[in-house]
Amino acid sequence: MTPRGPAALTFAILPVKRFNAAKQRLGIDLAAGTRRALAESMLTDVLMALRRTQAIDEVLLVTSEPAADAIGRGYGARVIEDARDDGQSAAAMIGVGYALEAGATRVLLVPGDCPALDPAELTALLAAPVVGRGVTLVADRHGTGTNALVLAPPDVIEPEFGEDSRARHEAAAAAAGIPCTVDQIPTLALDVDTLDDLDELRRMLAGRRGGAAHTRGMLSRLAGASASR
Repeated sequence: MTPRGPAALTFAILPVKRFNAAKQRLGIDLAAGTRRALAESMLTDVLMALRRTQAIDEVLLVTSEPAADAIGRGYGARVIEDARDDGQSAAAMIGVGYALEAGATRVLLVPGDCPALDPAELTALLAAPVVGRGVTLVADRHGTGTNALVLAPPDVIEPEFGEDSRARHEAAAAAAGIPCTVDQIPTLALDVDTLDDLDELRRMLAGRRGGAAHTRGMLSRLAGASASR
């Protein structure tokens, strides 16, 4: 088992919006039903990767989406209702509050649209023992967003996701006098918001074996549909 320091307890928190609101920036290129199916496939693959990461003790899925609730329970996540549905940052804080009450010493905040996530890379990210207070940030592939936060303890800073969130998280850590480490995790840096992201995901998956089985199947169906037009 990965060393995590004495009495360490790590929860992964996965905020998931309603699927009918997912991937709106793909709306010009993909129909609503296809976007929904893609969101479900990516969430499933992220949950599978989290389950295979030894350093994670529990997965919390925060959502108001019934289908995400069912998928999460099917893959062993503890599902927490997001009754207010106020966005990713608010949902993350719901998870943080639960994790604190459960005695977690750190949390990993991850999105549900990084289906290429490699459990080995995630294990390496979480390999450091929990000693003192700290923030570890994984930026998106453009270098400006945040695709993962490791917070020790869980409330060391308040997450603020969205455009240019990397700078906000680094500033929050600095204001609190907390060290902030920026890690490069290739399979976690790629989230899917645009058609360019989807093309990059195809290239990444084509260059590696295994992983993201559900998303691979969805991409194959998309390619087949395009070829038949």
